[in-house]
Amino acid sequence: MSLSPTNSLRIFPEQWLDPIDFRKCFEHPEHPFEIDLGCGKGRFLLARARKFPKTNFLGIDRLLNRIKRIDRKIVRQNLLNTRVLRADGYYTVTFLVPPQSVETYYVFYPDPWPKGKHHHNRIFNEPFMDAIARTLKPGGKLHAATDHLPYFEKIHKLIKNDARFEETEPFVPSEDETSDFELIFADKTPGRCSFVRK
Repeated sequence: MSLSPTNSLRIFPEQWLDPIDFRKCFEHPEHPFEIDLGCGKGRFLLARARKFPKTNFLGIDRLLNRIKRIDRKIVRQNLLNTRVLRADGYYTVTFLVPPQSVETYYVFYPDPWPKGKHHHNRIFNEPFMDAIARTLKPGGKLHAATDHLPYFEKIHKLIKNDARFEETEPFVPSEDETSDFELIFADKTPGRCSFVRK
């Protein structure tokens, strides 16, 4: 596994089949490790990283242009506690993240795939929860939010019925951490839930 050439903090895995200890990409691998899954344009990721310099953050997104843009911002702001990876979030959590290595997952505004025939594409399902449970440390947290309330109800029910998790006070980002997506749809009240890995 390596970082991109000079002036980049993007991760380029040497292989995509076995778990990767992403913590080794950071200057202080012993610091808590958190993942922003589907980091979008990076507003939340960058704000969170600035606020908590002693936490390592990995932003994951499928879109190359988003990752390149966030990468440039990370470098400009000298956020050495932050890395980005262009990858599918579901695949990364299922196959690449090592067991019990993550302190916190943030999954904000995942694609709701609103049409019934597309629901199988949604990231939240039982195999995904197996991967989250496997990769979270005991006491680690999962924060989820979406403005698609029917999807939120399914997400909340899925996690609440999972005996490996216990519900806790929902995480609400501060004003500076509000994602670009949430700002665009500020007229909608999102559903939020947070759970702790038992």
